[in-house]
Amino acid sequence: MTTRLEEKKIIQQKLKSVASEKKVAKAKMHYVDNKLFFKEMVQWKIEISEQEEVDERPPKITDYMGECFYKIATHLSYRPNFINYTYREEMIGDGIENCIRYAKNFNPEKSTNPFAYFTQIIYYAFIRRITKEKKQTSIKQKIIDNTALKTHDVMEGDEDVYHNTHIEFLRDHMDHQEILPKKRKKAKQGIEHFIEELNENEI
Repeated sequence: MTTRLEEKKIIQQKLKSVASEKKVAKAKMHYVDNKLFFKEMVQWKIEISEQEEVDERPPKITDYMGECFYKIATHLSYRPNFINYTYREEMIGDGIENCIRYAKNFNPEKSTNPFAYFTQIIYYAFIRRITKEKKQTSIKQKIIDNTALKTHDVMEGDEDVYHNTHIEFLRDHMDHQEILPKKRKKAKQGIEHFIEELNENEI
């Protein structure tokens, strides 16, 4: 007969085994099949080359490519450093847009990992959106802090002092964003330099 202590050990071993199987299953079921994604990118790049030879417009991205872009952007936005932003949907949109713009620059001869390539593109798109939103917030704060807002009129002879409680509330409770001066840019390599260069040309 087994003792209670032995039974407890057997139960613990079974629980560990089940937990281990779940981890393995979860690892196998990645939300983007990188091998299939790579094959799709290779085929799409071949179509681009063929159409460029006859001076035709490059083909649109495939439905599967678009699905992968969306999944990567959405899952990346769930990371702790991104999930609490109120403009998370705008971040996702920027990420997908950047993927579509720069998809043609993916080089299958240099990389077989499109998941990492587009994750990096989306990551920098998120950072740019956050920077823009913080800058806009800073501008709004300066307007509220420094502008003498006349929000009401008084009758002639009325010498009472009135306050705009809404403006006072905003001044007291705003989460002030400090925009630091830009640092001198260092020479960048790879995709970060490429994306930044394109964005500067678009402004």
